[in-house]
Amino acid sequence: MDAHQLIVCRCEEVSLAELLETAEAYQCSARELKLRTRAGMGCCGGRTCRMLVDQVIEQVTGHAPSHTIPLGYQPPVRPISFQTLGGR
Repeated sequence: MDAHQLIVCRCEEVSLAELLETAEAYQCSARELKLRTRAGMGCCGGRTCRMLVDQVIEQVTGHAPSHTIPLGYQPPVRPISFQTLGGR
């Protein structure tokens, strides 16, 4: 499969090619890559793509992301009540 077609962040529709191109052009940290591409900023808050973004950074820079400024996970977009879940 072509890197341009492989979507890493489904929420923001960021492709692997976009992540690789941005990481190589700016030699950026995981946080900066997130800010430049919006990968991990969708409704899931990075729960599905964060590990892949980290792998892209490690592949391009040769160093594991340090997360001195960590990429945060976001709470659910809309809280729901226990009654909606079937509670009393």
